[in-house]
Amino acid sequence: MTLITRVKNIVLRPDSEWPDIATERGGAASLMRYVATLALIPTICRFAGDSIIGVSVSVGTFRVPLLTGLIGMAIGYIFEFVAVYAVALIINALAPSFRSQHNFRNALKLSVYSFTPAWLAGIFFLIPGLHFLAILGLYGFYLLWTGMTPLMGTPRDRTLLYAFTALIAAIAITIILSIVQGAISAIPRPY
Repeated sequence: MTLITRVKNIVLRPDSEWPDIATERGGAASLMRYVATLALIPTICRFAGDSIIGVSVSVGTFRVPLLTGLIGMAIGYIFEFVAVYAVALIINALAPSFRSQHNFRNALKLSVYSFTPAWLAGIFFLIPGLHFLAILGLYGFYLLWTGMTPLMGTPRDRTLLYAFTALIAAIAITIILSIVQGAISAIPRPY
């Protein structure tokens, strides 16, 4: 299946796509190629928006210095993989608490494909005034929720709480990684 077909299907028809994903035998390498491609969207767009386009402020246009932006982009890209893997570990670790199956491969699939809307919404980082539209990435919660039963064998009455718990963990991981990224790359933000 092509990348574009998978993205289209997981975003537009997750209920029919999750069972297909559950039966796929591909390993972590194919999932990481998916991450490697889609994670470029927010990292490149944030770099271009911050360092090339810039943000209009009262005294002109503020741009993150090019080298600082490149360092931030590289770190952010690496952290996309860290976040996906960490969320998969948490999904798998929480499985028994929600009467679900311990299955790291399926937890990784669930994590990877649930991040798809966030990566696609990363296009809005290109234009600083549209950053708020990145909230559309929260559609990933719906994907996470609908994928719990086909991938983790979660009983229907447990899926919402399981997905919500995983979402809170994902938000916490993202915040921590953002703080670490900011400390390492020292990217100043005027907003």
